[in-house]
Amino acid sequence: VQLQASGGGEVQTGGSLRLSCAASGRTFDTYTMAWFRQAPGKEREFVALISWRTASTLYADSLKGRFTISRDNIKNVLYLQMNSLKPEDTAVYYCAAERTLTLATMMIRHRVDDFDAWGQGTQVTVSS
Repeated sequence: VQLQASGGGEVQTGGSLRLSCAASGRTFDTYTMAWFRQAPGKEREFVALISWRTASTLYADSLKGRFTISRDNIKNVLYLQMNSLKPEDTAVYYCAAERTLTLATMMIRHRVDDFDAWGQGTQVTVSS
């Protein structure tokens, strides 16, 4: 599977951005897709995930209410709508995909090494 992230950029505090991740290479019915982010000097952290089949979602607690993950299963595109952005949201955002583990497992674990396909990352910079 190939993942291509886009949509990053620079925005002021309080602004919004929508990231996209174009997925190709196979059908995604059994996949769990996710967004992670990595700020300078920090480890990559989980943002949100979605079941491609059921659209069930899970968010990092600190991001609930501001970020929304969704997918278009006709266009094979994963999205991350980010609202009320803060300077601490500045990071490189990565999309990721996992096929082998069940959704139930991913809802509990969702670690970086649970995902076996990654996009190249897109930079989001939030200025104060």
